[in-house]
Amino acid sequence: MIAKTEAEKEALAHIGRIVAEVRDTMIESVRVGMTTKELDEIGGAILNQYGAMSAPIVDYDFPGYTCISVNQTAAHGIPSHYQLTEGDLLNIDVSATLDGFYADTGKSIVVGEKTEPQSMKEALCQVAYEALMAGISAAKPGNRINDIGKAIFETAKANGFTVIMNLTGHGIGKALHEKPQAISNYYCKSENDKIVVGEVLAIETFISNRSNMVREATDGWALKTVDGGLVAQFEHTIIVQEEGSIITTV
Repeated sequence: MIAKTEAEKEALAHIGRIVAEVRDTMIESVRVGMTTKELDEIGGAILNQYGAMSAPIVDYDFPGYTCISVNQTAAHGIPSHYQLTEGDLLNIDVSATLDGFYADTGKSIVVGEKTEPQSMKEALCQVAYEALMAGISAAKPGNRINDIGKAIFETAKANGFTVIMNLTGHGIGKALHEKPQAISNYYCKSENDKIVVGEVLAIETFISNRSNMVREATDGWALKTVDGGLVAQFEHTIIVQEEGSIITTV
């Protein structure tokens, strides 16, 4: 989507603020021993409060309000009776729609008390966030979509981590997935469309301690690393502007 009017920008910002509240409230609610289904219900209640609808349910009939992925699951984890344990690497991905506009966001954390000053899992989360912000900085008019992936990849590599090559960000706006269909976490030669003012993008990072590919699990939804590596994901929805992108999901 290309957001051309102030009304469109405000509508995108409104649903962005809602999914950000869902994300942050769910993160703040995380406790050792709670199930991912209980966590998902918290997010669903907030969406219902605002009259917003879960995008995965609306667009794909996903079995949960949000995607909750743990450890080797990189994306599309189904909320379940799994009880969170100390040290789990947890990702919460929230996307929703309201009044015909969409927003998408995600964050990863380490569950429980921090037992080390800087554990590998915590470092992985930090670098995934830094890579996201580097990607957002590269999303400016005149650059190309693959400049975003280049910035993400270089941040991961500089910190000794890898990227998942078959998971990507995407365009968003009037649907959950729009053109560009893929914003890779590395420089992909074919993703050479120029970025334009008003373009609405969901930029997301998938950073791993060793993996670079995922495959679909037997449940038909969850995407797990092929070699057991861990993955941290961060995501924001942005509206590209000349003077710097508007991040709607804050």
